[in-house]
Amino acid sequence: MSDLEAPDIVEHTSPLPFDATVERLVEAIAHSGMTIFARIDHAENARGVGLTMPPATVLIYGAAKGGTPIMLATPLAALDLPLRALVREREDGKASIAFHPIAAMLRGAGVPEEAAARLAPAQRMLIAALAP
Repeated sequence: MSDLEAPDIVEHTSPLPFDATVERLVEAIAHSGMTIFARIDHAENARGVGLTMPPATVLIYGAAKGGTPIMLATPLAALDLPLRALVREREDGKASIAFHPIAAMLRGAGVPEEAAARLAPAQRMLIAALAP
């Protein structure tokens, strides 16, 4: 299970270093048939303005086949899609992944339970990808 589970955030410690965690997730997303739409490197952006921060990358990913029907039925769901996950290096030097549980977010936008739950496996896949 995860290290932190709150109604709004799930965070899981990775057994891998930061860079290896990011690459493992990128590979798992591609292998599952989903697309990475964007990769935001917050630490690099901070360096660009003369600031420093620990490594932190947001992966924005998904598949039109999964998200589009939900957005067509409930247009406000587009505020929460595509999916995203944060990979960060914690204060103790360990990497972790974190995300907002998509099913709960989509239900908040008015998506019916059954439809909202269809995207949750795409998040659980991230945690499974880090298993030794």
